Amino acid sequence: MTATPVLYVIACGGRPASDLPDFIPKLIAQSWEVCVIATPSALKFIDRALVRELTGHVVRYDYKQPDEPDILPPADAIAVAPATFNTINKWAYGSSDTLALGILNEAIGLELPLVAVPVPNIALAKHPAFVESVVRLRSWSVRLIFEPERYPLPTPNMGPPAAKLFPWDALLAEIDGMRVEVRETKGR
Repeated sequence: MTATPVLYVIACGGRPASDLPDFIPKLIAQSWEVCVIATPSALKFIDRALVRELTGHVVRYDYKQPDEPDILPPADAIAVAPATFNTINKWAYGSSDTLALGILNEAIGLELPLVAVPVPNIALAKHPAFVESVVRLRSWSVRLIFEPERYPLPTPNMGPPAAKLFPWDALLAEIDGMRVEVRETKGR
């Protein structure tokens, strides 16, 4: 029997990050081994103990020391859910000031399958830097589930109802397609 493919779920600091415990079992049902990487801002939304219980892995959020072994298996694919305005813009320009961004930048070079769900509010989605970042990431074969006409964006200061706008089903379908791609590429 072959090893289960590893999916890194990178969570940024947005309300949908608190819904990861409901989403992780669906990924496991798709035959993924799931590891969660959080940006420092995401930590206030994530129940790390529950995520660890669900995945069997600690939630990483900071760089390890150079001489420490990595406690997570290497990723076969990566999903960024939710992807904030800040992370999308920094990623598109190669910033690696967080562990999450460092992993995403390396994933571009490793040509790993990548999907991200940007969740800016409707005002930030029109910002020229964000628009340019979306185009840039798509040109690097990053799959972005970002269609404001299909998946409505929150308004500024919308609060808790904003989390309900997150397209979890579309993300799950995209990740399932990535699993097939990973298995074909790895000969599994």
